[in-house]
Amino acid sequence: MRVPTTAPALEIDGLIKDFGPVGSLDGRMVRVLDGVHLRASHGAVTVLLGANGAGKTTTLECAQGLQRADGGVVRLLGQDPYRASPDLRARVGVMLQDGGLPPSVRPLALLRHVASMYSDPLPVDDLAGRLGLDEFGAVSIRRLSGGQKQRLALACALVGRPEVVFLDEPSAGLDPQSRTIVFDLIRELRADGLAVVLTTHLLDDAQKLADYVYIVEGGRTVAEGTVAELTADSETDGIRELRFETVPGLTLPPGLLPHLHQLESEPGQYVLRGTLTAEDVAYLATWWASCGVMPTAISLAPRSLEDVFLDISGRSIR
Repeated sequence: MRVPTTAPALEIDGLIKDFGPVGSLDGRMVRVLDGVHLRASHGAVTVLLGANGAGKTTTLECAQGLQRADGGVVRLLGQDPYRASPDLRARVGVMLQDGGLPPSVRPLALLRHVASMYSDPLPVDDLAGRLGLDEFGAVSIRRLSGGQKQRLALACALVGRPEVVFLDEPSAGLDPQSRTIVFDLIRELRADGLAVVLTTHLLDDAQKLADYVYIVEGGRTVAEGTVAELTADSETDGIRELRFETVPGLTLPPGLLPHLHQLESEPGQYVLRGTLTAEDVAYLATWWASCGVMPTAISLAPRSLEDVFLDISGRSIR
């Protein structure tokens, strides 16, 4: 593998992409990307988040050379990915979710075939063993579970020793043990100097893995930063949720902490959501004392990446 330079592995500036609407009679174009910017560095995990229709998938397709940009700049390892040479494509690994795997082929046979396309591939048996592919290597791909297909797609993306790897929903459908293996592997890729560009709808996963996060909304990059930067709250310590357990049927009296939303998720299990302060917790303690109850469990949760994402993209289903 080539020694990475200090230049960004992926640079996107002012990306514009237009599509003609399906069935359009007037030929008008629809602008789906209107100024996306993104940087992905070697030795870092860059996470791209966006709700359905926000422009995330189109951004990645332009970054990978699957779509041609209509404006702006896209540079992958210093080159235009749409006009990529075979040399550039050999330096990039792409894992597509639920796609690109021939259903009648057996997993290990496919992985060996993909490895044969590279001059210096990873040892197939070692990679297959690491991801547990040898457990189902003789079964046709059409019979694999979703999680097994995910592991195979990841192996195919990595076997050529890429410098940049695009991972689309790498933990989707995985059981907890497989997710841990994949997470450890992603961290190793980062430690080895690869640029990892990752998308996921599992925001807890993004929060655990990301070095830097970009959020796309309405075809634009609307927020970016480290997880700590995005979840920081300048007014409070960032506590957004308080849970406690006690007797069922309690209701916050009118006028007490009106900025918090109370939910009794199950009898005796309460959730308070909002931006909590130390004074709020003191009020709650006074209220518990006035009711003559003692909580049996209390937990506080800080502002999360999911809170940031929902604040930007809204909480309704798209």
